[in-house]
Amino acid sequence: MADGLLLRMKILVLNSGSSSQKSALFELRTDSGYDPVPPLWEGKLQWDGEREELHLRNHSGQEIRRQEKAGVRRASVAAMLENLWNGETAALNSASEVGIVGHRIVHGGAKLAEPVRITPEVKREIEAVRAIAPLHNQAGLEGIELAEKLFPTVPQIAVFDTGFHRTLAPKAHVYPGPYSWYEQGIRRFGFHGINHEYCAHRALRMLKGDVATLKIISCHLGNGCSVCAIDGGKSIDTTMGFTPLEGLMMGTRSGSIDPGILVQLLRGDLWDQSRNPRDLARPEFVDKTLNHESGLLGISGLSSDMRDIVAAMRAGNDRAQLAFDIFIHRLTKEIGAMAVSLGGLDALVFTAGIGENSPEVRAAACEKLGFLGIQMDAVKNSSLKPDAEISATASKVRVLVIQAQEDWAIAREWVRLRA
Repeated sequence: MADGLLLRMKILVLNSGSSSQKSALFELRTDSGYDPVPPLWEGKLQWDGEREELHLRNHSGQEIRRQEKAGVRRASVAAMLENLWNGETAALNSASEVGIVGHRIVHGGAKLAEPVRITPEVKREIEAVRAIAPLHNQAGLEGIELAEKLFPTVPQIAVFDTGFHRTLAPKAHVYPGPYSWYEQGIRRFGFHGINHEYCAHRALRMLKGDVATLKIISCHLGNGCSVCAIDGGKSIDTTMGFTPLEGLMMGTRSGSIDPGILVQLLRGDLWDQSRNPRDLARPEFVDKTLNHESGLLGISGLSSDMRDIVAAMRAGNDRAQLAFDIFIHRLTKEIGAMAVSLGGLDALVFTAGIGENSPEVRAAACEKLGFLGIQMDAVKNSSLKPDAEISATASKVRVLVIQAQEDWAIAREWVRLRA
């Protein structure tokens, strides 16, 4: 460490999403390793239409679960955080015990890649790319501003989901449009980097392999989905691009589609009779359609939640079956593409909400990937608790399920910033 001293710090992490606010409090030392430790306190506030759901838990086991009418987001988040030092789940005596506040920021743009202490200039850069990740960066900025009010003297750090992908080569990050696009900053950035990087480190320790030679495909499957090819601990290819809309089919996001469809929409040549044709040609409508009305929800007409899709599929719902089949088709196609980028494959990782909790998705994907030498153990797959291996003994590729630990990874960056 820079000062030669071992320091202990309480770090509050704010993970601000478009429809949720997650938070966790960790206590770390400057010699803390990479293996995650349980948080002292964690909270989650989720908005579903006109209602909000709160779940709080501390290290002693006290919990609070509450549903009520949705309030103003900032006030609701502030009330949630005050439970850190007040009420049944309190883990601190006062707000002054918080030493650092860390934030997950989805898009850092071209200028922000490494974790950084938040300054007015950093906030301006995050604001400058807000339109590229409209579901997330605004929420991240609001989290920063709230922390400034609740903890006015506490340093804040930003960790960027795009940062891990800074190692993409030009052949992977330059789009084949006019070169002037690239000169203006239009390029593949990639997302979910905080968790992809964590999973790479975790897989390395689970497999006891050599980081210099290990080839990993990490599948972050949640409401947002992306696949990342990791070679020697570095991201070399990924499915999300300039925005978090590209790539795989997701909960409400379309993923990659033919750009010609957008041209037809904006010309007004495609429309449905339930809508005003003029609305279909508005960029705001196209954005809403692709980000909020597509994916699992758009195809099934039922839900953006894979658990609901699987249940409806088993009950004989044809559109739920189609949504599931498209999801698996696009997932396995991208895994195959990432294997080509890597020139081989040692480990396949499933992580995040769907990746960790849907044995149906893992089984369907691995069945189609047998040509890569992947064999899954059905018993392990159906009964596991992350972190675990689900590949069969004869499998040429190790298949792992790793719990997403974004909050821990963000807190851990404090140690690297001090080094």
